[in-house]
Amino acid sequence: MMESKDAVQVLQSFSDAVAKLAEGVSQSVVGVDAGRRGGSGVVWSKDGLILTASHVVGRSSDPVVLLSDGRRVSSKVVGRDEYSDVALLKVEAGELKAVERASAEGLRTGQFVLALARAFGPEAAVTSGVVTSPARSVRGWWGSAIEDAVVTDAKLNPGYSGGPLVDASGRMVGMNVAHFAGRGLAVPVGSLEDVAMKISKYGKVKTGFLGVVVEPLELPEKLAKGQEVGQRSGLLVREVEEGSPAKSAGVAIGDVLLRLGEVQATDEYELHKALSEGGIGRPASLWILRSEKLVELKVTPEERE
Repeated sequence: MMESKDAVQVLQSFSDAVAKLAEGVSQSVVGVDAGRRGGSGVVWSKDGLILTASHVVGRSSDPVVLLSDGRRVSSKVVGRDEYSDVALLKVEAGELKAVERASAEGLRTGQFVLALARAFGPEAAVTSGVVTSPARSVRGWWGSAIEDAVVTDAKLNPGYSGGPLVDASGRMVGMNVAHFAGRGLAVPVGSLEDVAMKISKYGKVKTGFLGVVVEPLELPEKLAKGQEVGQRSGLLVREVEEGSPAKSAGVAIGDVLLRLGEVQATDEYELHKALSEGGIGRPASLWILRSEKLVELKVTPEERE
């Protein structure tokens, strides 16, 4: 059995290691002041690219960024993607310390993590926890959807959105965006890299557009188990926009979308994934259910404005 003195030394060593880890990472953590909104961000590149949550930026075009050295500098919004809840800012502040990035693919349930923020003053804030689910797709009430979200039990107080989630080595594994039902949610670093690259290149994330308003619909069992349909749910079309790709393809109110290309349209999240950048301007098969009959239409998604 470990003696009391030895136990104290172990706890002290662990405490010192966590404090040192937080101190090192905090140099890459910034505050983001967008007027009525506020949150945190992280230095993505040493030349001044700042990554934060889209909902932190809101509609601001020039949020103020609070750097780790206490400077408050104006920023320019390079671009934002509301769906993934990611925004990219640019500041002119000399060379900054960029956060070191890891791969969320190596995360395991039970792994120790730290969440950092700098939302309410010059000092960084930190909370800790463990990974409760390393890859869970989450659709948020805030209008975004996170594929392979990192779920932790770290308590994310107001202001933590946009800040980094790091592993025991101080490497960023995700960006914190929400706290719900006692769990913290973070966009995985792989998704962040993909979105940041697209925003840097295009100023946005290009997605396809059909021009329909839909809602999930559970299919009758006889149809769901039929060989032609073979899925339990689809998307009921409630509106079709005039002049849209869907209208040109012949989609009508009351149709049920089943598949776009090879992707089953079981919910709006799956349909959004099917409307990726690679499908814009390319004809694809759109399978619908109309009066209990399977119908194939040809549609060419356009780029969403």
